[in-house]
Amino acid sequence: MHIADVLKQNQPALSFEFFPPKTPEGAETLFQTISDLTPLEPAYVSVTYGAGGSTRQLTHDLVVRLSRELGLTIVSHLTCVGASKDEIRLILERYAESGIHNIMALRGDPSKEAHGRWQQHPDGFAYAAELVAFIKKHFPQMGVGVAGFPEGHPETPNRLKEISYLKAKIDSGADYICTQLFFDNHDFYDYRERCALAGINVPIIAGIMPITSRKGMQRMAELSLGSRFPAKLLRALARAEDDEYAENVGIHWASEQVRDLIDHGTAGIHFYTLNKSKATLKIYQSLGIKKSTALKT
Repeated sequence: MHIADVLKQNQPALSFEFFPPKTPEGAETLFQTISDLTPLEPAYVSVTYGAGGSTRQLTHDLVVRLSRELGLTIVSHLTCVGASKDEIRLILERYAESGIHNIMALRGDPSKEAHGRWQQHPDGFAYAAELVAFIKKHFPQMGVGVAGFPEGHPETPNRLKEISYLKAKIDSGADYICTQLFFDNHDFYDYRERCALAGINVPIIAGIMPITSRKGMQRMAELSLGSRFPAKLLRALARAEDDEYAENVGIHWASEQVRDLIDHGTAGIHFYTLNKSKATLKIYQSLGIKKSTALKT
C-alpha cells in the first residue's frame, strides 16, 4: 500500500522502526520481536539501512519476509552513502519486484571509513532531495518519506537554511516527513508551524524513543543526535534508584508525549524501538491505544 493511502486511513498513524540485523540469527530474533508487535496493528513498519552493503542483503530479505508473512506495510530506508545511481536503481528495482513500495530517502551518515566526513560517491547523490527526485522520476509508484529535525539538524545550525533544505525535499516529491526523536513536544509543535509557514503541507510524523536506561540516555548524547533533555525529565531520572526505575520514568515520559501529540492532532507517531518490544507495548498499554495479546519482556 502506498504511504499516502496508509496515512489517510490511519489517524493518527502509529508505526515502528527497527535497525537491520547483522547476522541470520539476528534477523530471526528481530523477526520474532516484530511479530510480538503485530497485535498492535501498526500502520507501517520501517527498517533502517546498512550503507555500503554491510547489511543490505539481510535487510532486503527481512523486509520482504515481514511483508509476505506478516502482511505488514513496509517502509525500507535508503541512503546516498557509498552507492552509485546505478546501484540505487538496482536496489529500488529489487524492492519494487518484491512488493516493497515505500522508501525513507536519506542522505545518510558518513561511513566509518570516512572518519566522520561526508563523502559523495563519484556517481551518486550529494543530497536527499536528489535521491527523492530520482525515485519519483524512475519509480513514480513508490511512496517516499524524508527526515525532519525538530531540535535542529546537527550539521545545519542555520535554522532558516534547514527549513529551505527540507522544502527542497518536499518539492522533489516527498510524501511525508518523519522527525528525529525529541523529548519536548513544544519543539515539535514549533517545527510543524514553521514548516507550514514555509509552504510545507505534507503529513509530519513525530519520532518518539523512550529512555530505557541512564546508559541509553548517555548514548543518545554521545551520538550527537542533538537531543535536548528537559530539566523535568532529568530530575525524574535522577530520582530513579536503578535502571528498572529509570525505564519506568522513560516509558511514562514517552507515554505523556504520545498522549499530548495525539490530542494535538499529530498525523502520526513513529516509535524508535531499538529492536525491543517491551517499551512500546507498555506505552500502548498505558494509553489504552490497542489491547495486545501479551506483554513481552
